[in-house]
Amino acid sequence: MVLLSGGLDSTTVAAYAKAEGYELVALSFNYGQRHRRELESAKRVAGLLEIQHEVVELPDLNRLAWYSALTTGGLDVPKDRTIEEATEDIPITYVPLRNTVFLTLGAALLESRVLSLVENGGVDPKDLSASIFIAANAVDYSGYPDCRPEYFEAMKKALFEGSKLGKQYGVPIDIETPLLHMTKAEIVKLGVRLGAPLDHTWSCYEGGDLPCGACDSCLLRARGFAQAGIKDPLLECLRREGKIAEGK
Repeated sequence: MVLLSGGLDSTTVAAYAKAEGYELVALSFNYGQRHRRELESAKRVAGLLEIQHEVVELPDLNRLAWYSALTTGGLDVPKDRTIEEATEDIPITYVPLRNTVFLTLGAALLESRVLSLVENGGVDPKDLSASIFIAANAVDYSGYPDCRPEYFEAMKKALFEGSKLGKQYGVPIDIETPLLHMTKAEIVKLGVRLGAPLDHTWSCYEGGDLPCGACDSCLLRARGFAQAGIKDPLLECLRREGKIAEGK
């Protein structure tokens, strides 16, 4: 299972997991976020990577996790901040317990598929592994509490203790975080090396036809490509389409 938001990082992780030979299902969530632009990107990315894609509708999550700039119109997305300012405190773009919800739901689908193989398909559980890939990063943008190594270790233990797969069959639900200790520039280079469709990704916290270029995510993405010495293929694509003027 790979949690696919349609952004640079999750697309790179999806390409990485596919290159590693995993039998993959990509999972995206419509949780009432500010825009659907990232879901459109996720759909395109999954298609280009030839990965089965599931979209889970969570219409009430934005009502429950409402104290976030990504789930309510009442809080503004911060703009034109330095990375140091963005990570000084847990930012307002943090969505309460979002990764916990996503990982739990992803684990539910993953466990169902594996249990079916064991109990109906006659597969020996010793021959199986179950993994959820998530594009968390704790280096360039460590402001989120649910992007830390300690969090993922705790979640892995909870999924083992709370699942039939773990307690009856001894199969852990691993949480794979291949980007956790990489800089954004290293992620960019990895995505390019893997041939990930980065020109179809969307990182901006705002919707619309063009990235805003000023939110924390846009600035971090721009810095990553600049430090990697690589032109952002999304912006190059938009320039070719005439949506961005040359030199911008």
